[in-house]
Amino acid sequence: MKVSATISELKRIAYENDGLLKPETVVEEARPASSPLHNRFTWDNTKAAHEYRLWEARHLIRVVVEQITGTEGKHEVFVSLSADRKTSGYRVVVDVLSDEYLREQMLNDALGELNLFRQKYIRLKELASIFKVIKKALKKKNRR
Repeated sequence: MKVSATISELKRIAYENDGLLKPETVVEEARPASSPLHNRFTWDNTKAAHEYRLWEARHLIRVVVEQITGTEGKHEVFVSLSADRKTSGYRVVVDVLSDEYLREQMLNDALGELNLFRQKYIRLKELASIFKVIKKALKKKNRR
């Protein structure tokens, strides 16, 4: 299914539900084999259950935080670097920060995510000053 067909179908579902698109509704609409979204889902319950448990594991890894001596607040314990995402791998943050190469990867990932944030919310003029700082950081990184 083409992306545009997916978007059209998701918009249709949203508009039929007062403009609110809920995952539960999308799954129900996709259930019939004739639905344009049907092939986007795993209907084999054994496979789907395994995938859900992997999602739960990823969620668990992402939400674990700890207090680090000498710092304020709690911090994430693990980080997913873009290079490790093909295998859904995570690394211990303090190890990443103490390795020059891995730290550079983490910085590149952070700047990429900031740029995506900027692109997503660029229409919000209230964030213009934040976007200027992001743009400046991206330029500085590109000059290195």
